[in-house]
Amino acid sequence: MAVSRSVHEGVSLRLASVDQRYTHMRRILVETLAAAGRPLTVPEILASAPELPQSSAYRNMTTLIDVGVVRRVAGSDDHGRFELAEELSGHHHHFVCARCGKVEDVHPSPKLERALGEAARAVAEEQRYEVTAHQLDLFGVCPDCR
Repeated sequence: MAVSRSVHEGVSLRLASVDQRYTHMRRILVETLAAAGRPLTVPEILASAPELPQSSAYRNMTTLIDVGVVRRVAGSDDHGRFELAEELSGHHHHFVCARCGKVEDVHPSPKLERALGEAARAVAEEQRYEVTAHQLDLFGVCPDCR
């Protein structure tokens, strides 16, 4: 997936708001995460972008998380996985493999989103909450582990 100009502009603006620059290394991180189509571990990012030094990847990832460009996604193992924030990548959910920990994006159909919205509203009403967003992680076994 190619990163649109608006995504790069959004990242640049978020970084500028905290007096940070959108450096070449940060651009590589954003482009690598966008191209993956699923949350990646730092070792996976480094394998996909060998020109990115490990120390730079961790340092820049922290900055991108702090400004809301990247978010950490929990898997079923101890490895942190990272993806672009939904405002940049679009709304989606995740499949999580309970064996290997791999996390894959699920882009929901309008029918699924309506059903999730109704379920969220029902639960919120019972608990007297107001729903402002939702995310769904489905746990199971991926095709490689079956």
